[in-house]
Amino acid sequence: MSSIALLAVQTLTPSAASRLAELPLHCIQQEYPNKTAHTIEGDHDARLTPRQLHPSFYGCFDWHSSVHGHWMLVRLLKSVKGLPKEAQIRKVLATSFEPQSLAGEVRYFQDYKLAKTFERTYGWAWLLKLDEELRTWDDPQGRQWAQAMRPLTSLIVELWSGYLPKQTYPNRTGVHPNTAFGLVFALDWARTAKDSKFEAQIVQRAKDYYLKTTAVAAIQEPDGTDFLSPSLEVADLMRRVLPQAEFAKWFDGYITPAGLANVLKAPEVSDRSDYQIVHLDGLSLSRAWCLYGISGALPPKHPRTASLRNAADKLLQTALPHVTEGNYGGEHWLASFAVYALSQGIGS
Repeated sequence: MSSIALLAVQTLTPSAASRLAELPLHCIQQEYPNKTAHTIEGDHDARLTPRQLHPSFYGCFDWHSSVHGHWMLVRLLKSVKGLPKEAQIRKVLATSFEPQSLAGEVRYFQDYKLAKTFERTYGWAWLLKLDEELRTWDDPQGRQWAQAMRPLTSLIVELWSGYLPKQTYPNRTGVHPNTAFGLVFALDWARTAKDSKFEAQIVQRAKDYYLKTTAVAAIQEPDGTDFLSPSLEVADLMRRVLPQAEFAKWFDGYITPAGLANVLKAPEVSDRSDYQIVHLDGLSLSRAWCLYGISGALPPKHPRTASLRNAADKLLQTALPHVTEGNYGGEHWLASFAVYALSQGIGS
């Protein structure tokens, strides 16, 4: 929509925020179509509906999209004053955050033998981002929801803490299993929650995986269904891990000029009705949020700082008009990416 396309990066008006909010509001309680990603362990499983499997996060086509749709609505309640849809948003969220429903989400991970890897690590990351947003919200209802989330959040942290020592190699894909993306959100959460043990584990694994990486193959991006940039996600993680001077030195050796020039360009999206090709709109948005963070972490006089920030602005403005103009393949998740990219632009 034009009202969204013409947004300045420094603002998100109540009317534009409400337009974006319509997308998760529409789908959070929409059960079908649904991609469950559930591994069937017997005949009984085959007869369970998405809502029976996931009482809180059954909508928006898949579990992770539902989770980051919830994150987005919380974020908008916190950051946009005078939000016209506030009452409707609170009503929807109150249903999802009922303690009994969230207990059902915990039971899913506990009761199914093969559920320990469910949504590892993309969905886990968004769950922690949602919890982080609630933890930092000075709102009576928000505090209730944060408290209701604690058992599920604690379980995810426990699963992740157990997985990291066994994850010998990082996943460098441009879709859900990307390791660097997951660790970015996990590290943000650990620092907010003051979980120093989890934080130290993440920092060490980030260094193990990426500190010695040089001349990354960014010139080969993207793959045809990417919504994350493998190269930029790593840099977005390492700028959280390394001091400024050390990060700048690492970044200069990490990515070549040709590779960097390649990932600053918006990808071509040939068919937004295709549920996989529309991922590439998300790629523009995730590239933007990474570039905002990287440019803010480099020294102000670094030769790449201004160009990275300018490229982020262009990527964001290129993608925003398409967030609300596709079909359900994009509409069930792209608004969350847009809001997160906008938040990084405003905060950087």
